[in-house]
Amino acid sequence: MKKPEKMMIYNLFPLLAGKFSDWEKHLERAAEMGFNWVFVNPIQKLGKSGSLYSISDYFSINPAFLNETSKKTPETQLQEVIKKAEALGLKLMVDLVINHCAVDSHLVTDHPDWFQQENGKLVHPSADENGKRVVWRDLVRFDHRSTKDKEGLNRFLMSVVDYLTGLGFKGFRCDAAYQVPKGLWEKIIRETRSKHSDISFFAETLGCSSDETRKTAEAGFDYIFNSVKWWDFHGAWLMEQYHLTRQVVPSVGFPESHDTVRLFTELNGNLEGMKQRYLFSALYSAGVMMPMGFEFCFRKQLHVVKTKPADWEETDCGLAPFIKNVNGIKGAYTIFQEDAPTEVLPYHNPNILFLWKASVSSSEEALIILNKDIHNRQEFYVDSLYQFVQSKNPLKDVSPEYPLDYLPTPFHYELRPGQAIVLVTKR
Repeated sequence: MKKPEKMMIYNLFPLLAGKFSDWEKHLERAAEMGFNWVFVNPIQKLGKSGSLYSISDYFSINPAFLNETSKKTPETQLQEVIKKAEALGLKLMVDLVINHCAVDSHLVTDHPDWFQQENGKLVHPSADENGKRVVWRDLVRFDHRSTKDKEGLNRFLMSVVDYLTGLGFKGFRCDAAYQVPKGLWEKIIRETRSKHSDISFFAETLGCSSDETRKTAEAGFDYIFNSVKWWDFHGAWLMEQYHLTRQVVPSVGFPESHDTVRLFTELNGNLEGMKQRYLFSALYSAGVMMPMGFEFCFRKQLHVVKTKPADWEETDCGLAPFIKNVNGIKGAYTIFQEDAPTEVLPYHNPNILFLWKASVSSSEEALIILNKDIHNRQEFYVDSLYQFVQSKNPLKDVSPEYPLDYLPTPFHYELRPGQAIVLVTKR
């Protein structure tokens, strides 16, 4: 079986990072923490709403990211920062937004047949949020299924992909991928890989059912994003979703995203909870993604319109060494680079998560003993750790903090708040 790719993604949020010339310091920090991919939200020219996801011109760069005094073209300025990233060992992926565009885009007037209409009016994307219907009137939906000019629309979308790969991007986070027909994704992925075999596609499928996720993933995507961020460490639903999709496509977990409240705010400033959530997101899933600022415990939520470089926060919180340790564990062991068979083992203390994993592409097994309680210590005791693994070889403690040189039998340990013990062996 093909060895899985290491997938540790740093989300460089462009409105917070500022101009391309200011990105290098953020890229260097991402590389130092052990990330090997950088995800960048849309960098193209925006519509009047100013939202990153309201693209008006797919072949122009957002002037907010450009050095106005430079004589270099916008594309050259971007390509130079991508080359700097590559020199640091980082691949860049960018959002691919093809389910909608800005309502004031020239495409709406130039190609009206490309867009959904009801009763002669353009259809705006919408969603249910907290029981209310939210309509994004700055956007208009492409009509992928019923347009009279499907060939023209598809050719245009392929040219967008070609433009972005030509700039140097090696991957695409496909926004609301489940809203685009599977057949179109198959065509885009197939044609792109016929020209560039090293391009990766990531399906953003949050909010849809596991069945919808599977169908979308079957179009040829390399990864999907999972919902580990919302798990309370108790319900059965996360593991059920995991087993429904893991044999089709591996997943990427995240402790927070540009769409969510900052975790440090959500946890009322609990540092142990931050560590717990990052570790679990990274080691539960094949891939992990973290937005910029998480490493500094930023509190201010990222916003696709309002965020500015001036929103950078000065804090005394430094999670970077811990994140580097976790990424080091993930990068060193194949079992943490795939959606491996995983089982929650029964344990009498409900405040402790006891997890078993077994790799499908290597001989590795792992046990994760995690304190769900981020405020109090919890006792863990078993007669023998070896009764929970198939391997007869020694277990090794590879935990990012407080690793044990010796694992006694019976095993008794008082877990610190939020602490996780990570044990690995080979069958």
